[in-house]
Amino acid sequence: MIHIVLVEPEIPQNTGNIARTCAATGSRLHLVEPLGFKLEDRYLKRAGLDYWHMVEVDVYPDLGSLLKRWQGNSFYYASTKAAHNYAEIRYPADRDVFLVFGKESRGLPENLLTKVYDRCIRIPMIEEARSLNLSNSVAIVTYEVLRQQGFRNLMESGHLTGRDEVNGTWMDYV
Repeated sequence: MIHIVLVEPEIPQNTGNIARTCAATGSRLHLVEPLGFKLEDRYLKRAGLDYWHMVEVDVYPDLGSLLKRWQGNSFYYASTKAAHNYAEIRYPADRDVFLVFGKESRGLPENLLTKVYDRCIRIPMIEEARSLNLSNSVAIVTYEVLRQQGFRNLMESGHLTGRDEVNGTWMDYV
């Protein structure tokens, strides 16, 4: 199973979008306090749409509590300061994978990163860019882990419904 860990998330819409990604991928969401919002926040609920019943959400008072609870699993820490590209890593398929992301404004603290630097991953981007949106970053890395694991338990193809829900002249150009 994939576990998404958000350390002190600040923006409810990002966390809601991430909850929806967790629901769609069968991943579990872990939130580390303090949170920049209340779990009842309407923006959080709205961003997660009607997927909340499909995702397990755990809340921890601090990162140490989460690490103690889940010790022995594989943890990877996302940071723009990491030396390893997220796609270079071979994520284990035989045990749970924890993907840890920091707060939107500052990421994960460097005193943590120095202790786990060999397990830090980054998403490549141009030098001038500070970072990507948190919910986009979570989706990118989560789907790389899923790809490596063969998209286990995910529906890989869809089908047409036979309904035409689109009206407009753009169809004439296809």
